[in-house]
Amino acid sequence: MLERSTNSFKPTKTWYTDADKYWNEVPSSVDGMLGGLEMVHSPDVRDSGAFINKLRSKLALNFGSKYACDCGAGIGRVTKYFLLEQFDKVDLAEQNTKFLETAKASYLKKEIESGAVGDIFAVGLQEFDPPRGRYDTIWCQWVLNHLTNEDMVAFLRRCASGLAQDGIICVKENVSSKGYIVDSSDSSVTRSAIIFEHIFKEAGLTVVAKQTQTDFPQGLFEVVMWAMLPKDL
Repeated sequence: MLERSTNSFKPTKTWYTDADKYWNEVPSSVDGMLGGLEMVHSPDVRDSGAFINKLRSKLALNFGSKYACDCGAGIGRVTKYFLLEQFDKVDLAEQNTKFLETAKASYLKKEIESGAVGDIFAVGLQEFDPPRGRYDTIWCQWVLNHLTNEDMVAFLRRCASGLAQDGIICVKENVSSKGYIVDSSDSSVTRSAIIFEHIFKEAGLTVVAKQTQTDFPQGLFEVVMWAMLPKDL
């Protein structure tokens, strides 16, 4: 059920447990990870790769290519088809143990055995504390909509501490045209780009690049990618 609000968002007391219950009913498949919209997979990974390449070439950002973290990884779709094309090694952070079992047993089995997939953190992002100074890139996609504003600020601040020298934080999320759109069925909230950018600023991050996803079917939310650096760098 969608509830529209132009200027406020108040999570329920069971916000996180309700989201966990919802995802426990979702199939451990690419189609499940994409909400039944498997057709967006190819343009998604294509544009994500182009975004990273743009950061390296046109903007000449000096983040490394050794280590990334996939936040809200699910079964590892983003890791398998995008991040491991760009980075030598990827850690996963995902709270749903069913998805992680699929990743370990089959979907990322080869990548885990080769060492391309490193640590697997079975934890929600509201509690995830990235290892200090580890990552060249922390990638958060279609997951921050499950965090409250307060928890997102705290999470992004912890992410800043998890970056290696010259590391970046990337966020890829659905955005609303204005305000908040709350979906009580899965405890998610779609925010406007303005709200996201206010949260990023509060977390001490500076946006250095922003790009809109292309070639998604009509009728879906706009999807925006941001790249950010901690302000004190």
